[in-house]
Amino acid sequence: MLVKPNTSITFTFNDLEVSAIPGQSVGAALLEAGDRVLRVTRFENKPRAMFCGIGVCFDCLVVIDGAPNQRACITEAKAKMVVRTQVGGA
Repeated sequence: MLVKPNTSITFTFNDLEVSAIPGQSVGAALLEAGDRVLRVTRFENKPRAMFCGIGVCFDCLVVIDGAPNQRACITEAKAKMVVRTQVGGA
């Protein structure tokens, strides 16, 4: 995919605006923005972040537009998407 210079989209993560380039995953955009903790474990509230980056480990689960258990590493960022930290896992 060719990306035109100076093109970006924005979405929110926990009510903060995040920029992404078209075609970039939610996880990559959040990592670039400095947001490393994407979810916390259900019982011990331990932080989890992107680990494998290819959709296998499920450590990057987030809530996207109200839908839980979305893998940030393989979900393409879209304009006006609302992303939130997830508590617990799948």
